[in-house]
Amino acid sequence: MSVEDRLQIVTRAEADRVIVELHGELDLASAPALAGELARGQVSRAEAVVLDLQDLDFVDSSGLRVILEAHEQAAERGQPFAVTEGSPQVKRLLSIAGVDEHLVVLHSADQSLAQEPR
Repeated sequence: MSVEDRLQIVTRAEADRVIVELHGELDLASAPALAGELARGQVSRAEAVVLDLQDLDFVDSSGLRVILEAHEQAAERGQPFAVTEGSPQVKRLLSIAGVDEHLVVLHSADQSLAQEPR
């Protein structure tokens, strides 16, 4: 199974943000693909970045590391950064790792980043 079969990444620009949709599994094999996508100019120059995890079925510690690195890089650039709620497995990992307390978690990718998360 190829990385493209495990994780599909769709990046789209909105008026005030770039949304990076993840579909499938974010793990050791696919994490570099996400890191590469997040390093692209479209994402790094965006006003804000939202990682849409709603269709992400699975994430492991490698994927979590890429998400946290993306958050840190966005903070260094002064970009608002948020993730959407994911599947129960994704929510559970974010909760167990305590990450959900440090990231802005939106109910949907279209929710305003100015609104209070959760």
